[in-house]
Amino acid sequence: MTKKRAILVEGLKKNVIKVTFTKVNGDERVMRCTLHDSILPEQTIGGIKKKENLDVLSVWDLDNNGWRSFRLDSVTDYQVVEGVEELI
Repeated sequence: MTKKRAILVEGLKKNVIKVTFTKVNGDERVMRCTLHDSILPEQTIGGIKKKENLDVLSVWDLDNNGWRSFRLDSVTDYQVVEGVEELI
């Protein structure tokens, strides 16, 4: 696991983070996201397991209420927006 990935995953499990990244088409995207258990939807039991791609991070997008992903090498900035406890 890369250092950037480890830092982001650790932060996302505890907080809401605003991630700025460049999409594949060149557009810049800013996304408020998290991986905190209290916010994530119920996991589907018996779902298909995909091989994890360490270059891509899947997160819960709070503004679109769904799973989104981004390439780690496309991240230009990230910062903690708020602790999850403030949302609950």
